[in-house]
Amino acid sequence: MTSKKPKKQRKERYSAQWQRRHKLLTARLAPELVDKHGIKRIPVVKGDTVYITRGAFRDSEGDIETVDMKNLRIHIENIQIEKVDGTAVSLPIHPSNVMITKLKIDKMRQDVIDRIAAARRELKVKED
Repeated sequence: MTSKKPKKQRKERYSAQWQRRHKLLTARLAPELVDKHGIKRIPVVKGDTVYITRGAFRDSEGDIETVDMKNLRIHIENIQIEKVDGTAVSLPIHPSNVMITKLKIDKMRQDVIDRIAAARRELKVKED
């Protein structure tokens, strides 16, 4: 963020372009995935399996149904609340409150993982 004022930070987040919003939808990886892929965080996509770490549905696990880029939330299957009229709706969860336990990997995402891991290794070498 470029500003210290919360009002300007909120404005920047709400008016951000989709490329920036995609980065804001980042979740951390489970420790075994960190060891395997060499990265700590990655933007979530539909099909990832996540473990909820905070909130009313803590310690639940499920696949991501939808990624809401407008409201910066994700919807997880079987995580639903009941409305007053009795209908069930899925509960929007912020990606910072989940941990990715299984990645849905395609060619493009594997390229992203490799690029981030290479940059991280390069940074580590520079520090040593």
